[in-house]
Amino acid sequence: MNMAALSALQPVGVVGAGAMGAGIAQVAALAGHPVRLFDLRADAARQAVDSQRAQLAQLAGKGRLDAALAEAASARLSAVSELAELAGCALVIEAIVEQLEAKQALFRQLEAIVGEHALLASNTSSISLTAIAAPLTRPQRLAGLHFFNPAPRMALVEVIAGLATAPEVIDTLMATARAWGKTPVRAKSTPGFIVNRVARPYYAEALRLAQEGAASPATLDALLREAGGFRMGPFELMDMIGHDVNFAVTSSVWRGYFHDPRFLPSLMQQDLVEAGFLGRKRGRGFYDYRDGAAMPQADSAPPLPPPAQLAVCGDSPAARALAARLHAHGVAFAALPSVDGRVAQADDAVLFVTDGRSASQRAADLALPNLLLIDLALDYHLAPRLAAAAADGCAPAARDAGLGLLQAAGLAVSLLDDAPGLVVMRTVAMLANEAADAVHQGVCSAADADAAMQLGVNYPRGPLAWAEQIGLAQVRQVLAHLAACYGEDRYRISPRLQRAALTGRILHD
Repeated sequence: MNMAALSALQPVGVVGAGAMGAGIAQVAALAGHPVRLFDLRADAARQAVDSQRAQLAQLAGKGRLDAALAEAASARLSAVSELAELAGCALVIEAIVEQLEAKQALFRQLEAIVGEHALLASNTSSISLTAIAAPLTRPQRLAGLHFFNPAPRMALVEVIAGLATAPEVIDTLMATARAWGKTPVRAKSTPGFIVNRVARPYYAEALRLAQEGAASPATLDALLREAGGFRMGPFELMDMIGHDVNFAVTSSVWRGYFHDPRFLPSLMQQDLVEAGFLGRKRGRGFYDYRDGAAMPQADSAPPLPPPAQLAVCGDSPAARALAARLHAHGVAFAALPSVDGRVAQADDAVLFVTDGRSASQRAADLALPNLLLIDLALDYHLAPRLAAAAADGCAPAARDAGLGLLQAAGLAVSLLDDAPGLVVMRTVAMLANEAADAVHQGVCSAADADAAMQLGVNYPRGPLAWAEQIGLAQVRQVLAHLAACYGEDRYRISPRLQRAALTGRILHD
């Protein structure tokens, strides 16, 4: 089989005329292929072709697509009424219901229709490619080609090898995806592939923090957006995806990894599913979307005066940003060396960046009762909001002095219950740990893990690159402290991250 991209002259078949199948058909047509779209539902393929042609015309009308290119792509799209009409296709992509038996049956039919050199691909987001291919006579020519919704706009494609998939098939699909203007990443067929596996902690840690009463969903969402730089917070994202879908994916990955506690589904989300509160599509999820309902706001500490005595300590990223922000707001402060990792002092309060311990634990370990922790930020210079937590023994006046220092630097401060690892640090550490473990288990390369999370779910930075910036040894320490606090295997450290922490590099492959 040819390892170059498929020729644009070769026809491509798409089975399934839903949103994903129709979008994939548009992508292939824009790349120059004659595209044949099939669906078992009467008129579904024809309606999808008409819809895609209208979209292309609309893009051309708005100047977002060359008019001649749009017209040519529209002409290359056709609906077919029989599966047998896909006989001459060089590649057939399946985008039907997420059921193993249905996919196996379809590919058994296709295998008898297409030529011996034709490639078969599934757009499955969660089902084992090895299992899909198992009943085929030539399982080596089937692979995963997982597009992200909406396919015409999203750059990422996961190219997934089942146990029997021939390497040259993966090479051809990688080259073809690039020729179609996409960014492909290689993955091994394991539960969740790259994106749906590595993304689990983004939801799981927020759900746990909410269930433990550390903060409200609106506050956690705001912190991950405003301090973490994520485009959407986890609760609003789950509401948009639909809790039935998100919970099913989490449960599927959990079962796929034989109930590994790292992927344990949330009782809080299960309750929403059982109640029928599925998110936006049902008008209610973590938030209420019904007419007249008010959207809850993030909790912020009330305005407090700046402390009488204020110092910034050391030269860490957080300390440098605090100093710059205070200076920009015209607030005088002393510059002191850092003792035991502190970043600031405010009257009797001492501030540290979280290292995964609770504020109370760290206060006890350092014999500093008036201790406050601040969270990680993507960019401490630009973040409008930051999470903080005070040790249980912290005097109210000292707590207010510490919060007043942060407010004097122009930060809205969300005071959390004393949760270990706070919000952004804990989430990023777990995302990096999961990405590192995917690399450790041979699912993907480190570079592909980062690319997948940035392009597939719009993370502000690849989790492994982010971990390198924080410091891999520090990320390892955060995870170790979380594991010690909870006593759960959920927070075990990936051997790949353990090893990389010794050199500080994980993205050299």
